Amino acid sequence: MTDLAILYEHPAWFVPLFAALDRRGVDYVALTPGGDFDPADPMPPARVVFNRIAMSSFLRSAEHPIFYATALLDHWRRGGATIINGPEVLAIDSSKARQLSLIAALGLAIPATRVVHRAEDIIAAARAIGFPLVLKANIGGSGAGITRFDNLSELAYAVREGELPSSVDGVLLVQDYVPARGGTVTRIETLDRTFLYALDIQGGGAFDLCPADACVDASAPIEMVATDPGPALRDAAEAIARAANLDVGGIEVLIDDRNGTPRFYDINALSNFVAKPVDVLGYDPHDALVDYLIARIGEAR
Repeated sequence: MTDLAILYEHPAWFVPLFAALDRRGVDYVALTPGGDFDPADPMPPARVVFNRIAMSSFLRSAEHPIFYATALLDHWRRGGATIINGPEVLAIDSSKARQLSLIAALGLAIPATRVVHRAEDIIAAARAIGFPLVLKANIGGSGAGITRFDNLSELAYAVREGELPSSVDGVLLVQDYVPARGGTVTRIETLDRTFLYALDIQGGGAFDLCPADACVDASAPIEMVATDPGPALRDAAEAIARAANLDVGGIEVLIDDRNGTPRFYDINALSNFVAKPVDVLGYDPHDALVDYLIARIGEAR
């Protein structure tokens, strides 16, 4: 049996990972979630399966694999495969509402939020939150499905005219618009539930803040620098990763400029690492990721 299968969808993000695996001579197969699977056939494609399904996949195809992949990974686990970022992690990754509930249950601050699934409940939720606020799709990716509203009349018009963001699961978040101190958000990357590195990303007022794409579009670059978030935020990110059973992923936090409170708002199981990592970090974190994958393969043999 093959040692490792990478289940992925984005056509470009994982080229550096494949190159790192090739350099180390790892026995792996790269799979996209097309075709079908037989629920009565328990044979997984490899001893270890690494889930790399992107929540933003719905932006590239209406026939996105998010829910299909959750069932597929669960099926392969029943067949005996070790799943890295398994179906329970994918279920957290695909629900910002569940992410915020998990984070708040750890005693960490989040943006004030109400979760709704009916347009008729949005106005009442907004009155509880206040303005400015954002409406967020429960399943998003690369900042998709986020709209800011500065007053009740703007929001009421959008509700009345059906001009609301949409989520592929029908769930929306009504959320306080938190002013990010210095216009900066921090993404803390974890590996095996342990701090790996962190980035400060400029653009707290923008919503499309994907480090993996940051150097792809030269017309709209994202400014980001390696940072040390300090022990309190590192410890908090590791606690979130443990609670979410997150093998590999990023935790996002910003400092509320109104009162200095760190507010955690996103758990992203699709840690792509930063574009051009040597330029930004001074090293390539894919090497540590491959070390981790090799160790998991050894445990599964």
